Amino acid sequence: MATTTGLSVAVALGLSACAGWGGGGIGGGGPNSINVLMVNNPQMVDLQKLTAEHFTKETGISVNFTVLPENDVRDKISQEFTSQSGQYDIASLSNFEIPIYAKAGWVAPMDGFIAKDTGFDQADILKPMTTSLSSEGKIYGEPFYGESSFLMYRKDVLESKGLTMPAHPTWQQVADIAAKVDGAKPGMAGICLRGQPGWGQLFAPLTTVVNTFGGTWFEKDWTPKVNAPEFTEATSFYVDLVRKHGEKGAPQAGFTECLNNLAQGNVAMWYDATSAAGSLEAQDSPVKGKLGYVAAPVVKTKSSGWLYAWAWSIQQASTKKDNAWKFISWASGKDYEKLVGQELGWSKVPAGKRASTYENPDYLKVAQSFAVPTKEAIESADPENPGVQPRPAIGIQFVDIPEFPSLGTQVSQDVSAAIAGKTSVKDALDKGQQLADDVAQRYQERGQ
Repeated sequence: MATTTGLSVAVALGLSACAGWGGGGIGGGGPNSINVLMVNNPQMVDLQKLTAEHFTKETGISVNFTVLPENDVRDKISQEFTSQSGQYDIASLSNFEIPIYAKAGWVAPMDGFIAKDTGFDQADILKPMTTSLSSEGKIYGEPFYGESSFLMYRKDVLESKGLTMPAHPTWQQVADIAAKVDGAKPGMAGICLRGQPGWGQLFAPLTTVVNTFGGTWFEKDWTPKVNAPEFTEATSFYVDLVRKHGEKGAPQAGFTECLNNLAQGNVAMWYDATSAAGSLEAQDSPVKGKLGYVAAPVVKTKSSGWLYAWAWSIQQASTKKDNAWKFISWASGKDYEKLVGQELGWSKVPAGKRASTYENPDYLKVAQSFAVPTKEAIESADPENPGVQPRPAIGIQFVDIPEFPSLGTQVSQDVSAAIAGKTSVKDALDKGQQLADDVAQRYQERGQ
């Protein structure tokens, strides 16, 4: 479903829950206005509310927002940036799209602006974020907020069984614990793992498991390895674990379903996005204070957490790049985080991008249980070398090529069917290998 020109259809990465429906078209023009196209996630909606009273008042630059749900905004951004119409100056893009758009010449490099902006402090941006938003040594995006993945677990449930969770567990240790806590309370499963089809649903966590088991979608020379022993072992492990000790309705369970399962006491553990912790530790959460957070489980690699960011990019066709940078510098800056903390509460800070956030005592008061594990997860993520072998494209929980949304989604449908008991892992991955081979041939023919 992905096109060779970009991401006209992108299954939502599903690493954070979208809330609220924004709207509104483009406002007036003029030299002191910019147009911003962005996703309607809660952090973005907060930004929209604070902009006029603070950014516009300080700079005189008015900002016209178009705010859309995730799938809709991806479609609109793809149309806008591939055509280079210049209608929007800035868009919210992820670290999946930005390197692709950079190579296509659709987004503007930011290095010149960064060099002149002494107050922005690029060195404070967590290094994996900068790496994932760069292409060929140049920076094309600044993160608004970011995340990795880690293991969340009920401390009280493990304690009741006399179990201790290692700070850096292996997947086998997690499977053993899942078996022992399965049924620890009536109706409680051992673990929640996504089974819902989608390149950014099921395959977000599963690709990290594949990486640490020693597998990969493609080798450096684009040789596809989807039905190789390591990929097969990792997928079989994941499918077996969720079938034996996972949540009810696993083939339909995505981020939101697993979040609700852990919050409602239906599962004892969950491996997923670090961003989930904010909801789980909210004042009204039934499990607030009951959870522990440890590093993403591993097998052959030192770390295995994914890396994701919603970030800002400037359209190459924009005629207002200076003003666009001023907005990005403000929205991704330290002072904006302080503004959110003071006006909306520190739990709403768009975190996961700056080292200084994790030194702020006000933020740490509300995030003390998960702040350090989150920062460590992001800092240990290596988007250039996420596995045991060299890769042809950047990416941890995805392969950063336009064809991956279609490839990953098609394979995920068969793996989800394996979770449902309707097919075997072998048959699912054999079909996946054929699909991956079609993609690989295109790149091998181009000599990439």
